[in-house]
Amino acid sequence: MKSPYTKFAFVLLAMFACLQVASAADRALPTAGKARFALVRSATTTQARVTLPSSLCNGAAGSFQNPLPANMCFQFDIAYGKDPLQKLDVYLPAILPHDAPVIVMVHGGGWSSGDKFDNPVVRNKVQKWVPGGAIFVSVNYPLVPNVDPLQQARSVAMALAYAQKHAAQWGGDPRKFILMGHSAGGHLVSLLAAEPRLATSQGAQQWLGTIALDAAVYDVPTTMGNPNHDPIFDAAFGTDPRFWDSTSPLLQLNTRAAPFMAVCSTVESGSCTRAQTFVDKALGYGADATVLQEVLDHGQINDTLGLPSDYTNQVNAFMAAVLNGSLR
Repeated sequence: MKSPYTKFAFVLLAMFACLQVASAADRALPTAGKARFALVRSATTTQARVTLPSSLCNGAAGSFQNPLPANMCFQFDIAYGKDPLQKLDVYLPAILPHDAPVIVMVHGGGWSSGDKFDNPVVRNKVQKWVPGGAIFVSVNYPLVPNVDPLQQARSVAMALAYAQKHAAQWGGDPRKFILMGHSAGGHLVSLLAAEPRLATSQGAQQWLGTIALDAAVYDVPTTMGNPNHDPIFDAAFGTDPRFWDSTSPLLQLNTRAAPFMAVCSTVESGSCTRAQTFVDKALGYGADATVLQEVLDHGQINDTLGLPSDYTNQVNAFMAAVLNGSLR
């Protein structure tokens, strides 16, 4: 669990950087991205300026326990299940949005570590999209060895279902959800994208699109069959080939998926080849799927998303396209 001092440091960074980052990134956005998120801002600012009630925020702005920047509101550690790690955080504009899009983020960490509050998971993404009127949800889930990746995917689906059920009270639209994950989290969201029944069986509605940020694995059997694979895969996937198949996004993909973006690293061996193989199969089923190659390492793909860059612009444009219906 993060200490109050860690959260305090994070929010101080948000207070000083948020407006500058969002403004600079907006200036660099392609036309499609600008148009969609400008509409979100317009809907927020032209309606009656309704400040979120205190029941939807942790603490008050300026309090030491949980200082809040003026343009943002937080809810921390909301339980979506009974396990102590089945918790999520919600980042909201301070002025109540209306039918806002919702980004659900799933952290990485080799299936056995990581946290929804880690700075690379949330900081730049929140600073980019929340002030413009989007809602950002960061998800924790039980970890290996207490559970396996299939159970983790079901937990993510439970979190998605919970967020969709409660979206309206946050000013969000349950029909405007985008699922995002990095590394192991990228694997989990890819698995849900490939086999949406894993999500709908937990009560989730279909979401608009999925973004995998350098997913740790798409083809589990091939990875496990490589004698040089990292031991973290053994801890997560064990020795049963039937389980490998059931947790492999590539093998579970057997129908047209919702729009999918696979961000891959050109400096990490095999990253883009693995992503392209999955996207090619999705394209074969008629999906709107794409690979975004970035000259960034595995960690930078997560940490720098949201900073002013062509990378952020392209991810933003993908989200804008699924939100306005030009990708389906």
